[in-house]
Amino acid sequence: MKHESQAPGWLKKPPPKLDPVQKYWLSRPGPLTQGLRKQGEVRIRVIGEFAEVVSADEARTISVAANTVVWVREICMSINGTPAVIARSITPLVAARSVWQAVRRLRTRPLADILYHDPAIVRSVFESCIAKSPMPIFKAVVRSGQLPSPALSTLPTRRSVFWKNNQPLQVTECFLPAFWSQLLVYPKV
Repeated sequence: MKHESQAPGWLKKPPPKLDPVQKYWLSRPGPLTQGLRKQGEVRIRVIGEFAEVVSADEARTISVAANTVVWVREICMSINGTPAVIARSITPLVAARSVWQAVRRLRTRPLADILYHDPAIVRSVFESCIAKSPMPIFKAVVRSGQLPSPALSTLPTRRSVFWKNNQPLQVTECFLPAFWSQLLVYPKV
């Protein structure tokens, strides 16, 4: 498994301007849905599932050629009815038909259902950023209908790559402003 250098805008640690709680969520290990469930009832709405040519940034991260077709799954996770996180997962289309085929059958189940029970799956370290145009995750936020007003446009985002049999599955998670205002349980940071 090879991992190219970071793309512009992505950092090895959460952006310094974020507060300690935001930094915690950007580096929190384990399934995100598990942490979200401590905040309330989590529901998943599928924004879209489709094939597309990978972006240059995502191609570098998952170590594929720039013209590779990937399978994309974009979802909105809500807590107690409030949209909280937009997530985008990608894997090469070839892998979506083999190693990662379970991703195509998730429907409204969380990705964590297939990621954390298989010892053959290895996760990379997190990268973090503030999502902005033209990043694919920013476009997913726009497609979700949850783009905040410009005054509230700080969108803390993290991503990592899960590897199984040398096939990548990148997961990018963007925390919406409503997530921070709805937090019920604060981590000890």
